[in-house]
Amino acid sequence: MTRQLRWAVLGPGNIARRFATQLPHSESGTLVGAGSTDLQRARAFADEFGLGADAVLGSYDEVLASPDVDAVYVSTVHTTHAVLTIKALRAGKHVLCEKPLAPNNGQVMTMVDVARDTGNGLLEAYMYRFHPQTREVLKLVADGVIGELIHIDASFAFRTGRTEGRLFDPNTAGGGILDVGGYPVSYARAIVGAAAGKPFVDPTSISGSGTIGETGVDEWAVAQLSFPGGITASARTGVRIQDTNAVTIFGTRGKIEIADPWTLSADPQVTISVVGSEPETRSYAGHFPYALEADGLARALDEDPAAGPIEMSLADTLGNAKVLDQWRSAIGLVYPFEADDADIPTVSGEPLAVATPGPGSNTPPMKYGTIDGLGKQMSRLVFGCDNQPDLAHASAVFDHFFSLGGNAFDTGYIYGGGRHEKLLGQWMANRGVRDQVVVIVKGAHTPHCDPESLTSQLLESLDRQQSDYADIYMMHRDNTDIPVGEFVDVLDEHYRQGRIKVFGGSNWSRERFEEANAYAEANGRQGFTVLSNHFGLAEAYDVPWAGCRHVTDAASKQWLTEAQIPLLPWSSQARGFFARPARPDDRSDPELVRCFYSDDNFERLRRAEKLGADFGVPATAIALAFVLGQPFPTFPLFGPRSITETRSSLQGLGVDLTPEQLAWLDLRQ
Repeated sequence: MTRQLRWAVLGPGNIARRFATQLPHSESGTLVGAGSTDLQRARAFADEFGLGADAVLGSYDEVLASPDVDAVYVSTVHTTHAVLTIKALRAGKHVLCEKPLAPNNGQVMTMVDVARDTGNGLLEAYMYRFHPQTREVLKLVADGVIGELIHIDASFAFRTGRTEGRLFDPNTAGGGILDVGGYPVSYARAIVGAAAGKPFVDPTSISGSGTIGETGVDEWAVAQLSFPGGITASARTGVRIQDTNAVTIFGTRGKIEIADPWTLSADPQVTISVVGSEPETRSYAGHFPYALEADGLARALDEDPAAGPIEMSLADTLGNAKVLDQWRSAIGLVYPFEADDADIPTVSGEPLAVATPGPGSNTPPMKYGTIDGLGKQMSRLVFGCDNQPDLAHASAVFDHFFSLGGNAFDTGYIYGGGRHEKLLGQWMANRGVRDQVVVIVKGAHTPHCDPESLTSQLLESLDRQQSDYADIYMMHRDNTDIPVGEFVDVLDEHYRQGRIKVFGGSNWSRERFEEANAYAEANGRQGFTVLSNHFGLAEAYDVPWAGCRHVTDAASKQWLTEAQIPLLPWSSQARGFFARPARPDDRSDPELVRCFYSDDNFERLRRAEKLGADFGVPATAIALAFVLGQPFPTFPLFGPRSITETRSSLQGLGVDLTPEQLAWLDLRQ
């Protein structure tokens, strides 16, 4: 029997009325209350739906505090979804939140993570996904009724009679893409997924164009999506042009036309046209999609709340949000509250702090170490700042890492043309955490590896980061044409000026590293303290980029152990060798093959998988635990692109390998 839920509405507006009207047709739900910033509005809503004297009414916080409410339907403006949803989840409520779940992928990632951490249910309210018409259409595609899938044409656009209100306000994330553009995008991804035997498939590329009006929101936009296998899709949306608001699916043998895919009137119909046959029209009357999505959330609570309903899973929601971000980026739409220089608060709206893990969390606690001269503890994992697309995304992943106890961030002068340094700097300024974190600054990369460039780039990096010092500075490359003493002299000068606390080299040889320290000792200079070369469980036979160096060989490991040099290794997961995992017959990645393919490394992978099975973690966690377990100080760099990847990467913190296990993994036993 489906779990029974007592529902309250947060934001009793028009869309909430549709939900409340259909909820009596649910197998699992009963409406018991309403929350609003205006108590009279909540009372009027309760009266309209006959809730009676025992209705739960009040402010949002009052409704969330009620033990008589199990689940809430969030139907406020887009920009309030995240704060309300997170409050509800942390209050122990299950949440059905109107689309879009949030204005950008950064906020969506955080909301999904909170749902998984608390163990409570979360569903983005694309009610059409639960309607029998949608289920039947996806089955028709999966069964190959129209042959192989070629193209999808989908639109949801309408013409409003005025240019004011939330739809035309950039401060409330107005415009067509976020209001209704997610419908054609989500359906296209689901249709391609059905053809591939999956719940959804994300596009490999997206291009877009459109019109941003005088109000600063998208009034009309078109996106072209490309999927694996040459499948394409066209999505259209807008708030100033009326479109057909239909979906047509084209295959090699015919087409499927869906006349009413979104609003799903009393009798929605689908027409199937196949070569050699008369068109067939099917009717899907008598269903209540808002009730169906409420039941879908209730079912998921007894199945897998961390995944969400199969009809619209949390992974699906994350993928859809990413595509909507890309669509907005393609037409140049950035809202003021997410600009690169915006004072973006935490997604929850609460002060940033190290969090206590929730009941649904399996993330181990952070580990810490020290480096002489640093003056503060440093998390053993270092977050790589080189793949964050915007400040909203960067803020979300940095906040999350910090909340898990992470405080070390790796930057590079050349990363993103300097933008990634600026994003980190803005985040630190917004949060006021500069002195609580450890920032690694890298510069002097080839071809600008000389003392003058080192100084100019360091100063520019600090300016980008809105900081006056680097906790750790590393030369990104070495230039053996320049005497090492010239580098030591300039680094020592910045050290004595307080711009650098600790310095060292990235991709430096043992010989030059030792030569630098010999010069420093002989001349009263500060020497190199840290090294950042490639290191991991897989032995490297080549390096991915020119000028890189590794220390995976036995002689280098012995040197690091004897000298106790703190190592900040990059690519400790061997660029996906353990994550994919690699297989000898898969030679699709020439770089991976060149750098890591060998019988010994495949044996290391086999052993990591076996040991991972014993610990109940993936091979990637064992590979990380191997790095953390070395007899010399290690602070591995990692570069997660999402909060989910951060959680996954941190699993290695919970694995403590014995010396015998370390030796066995490294083929020394």
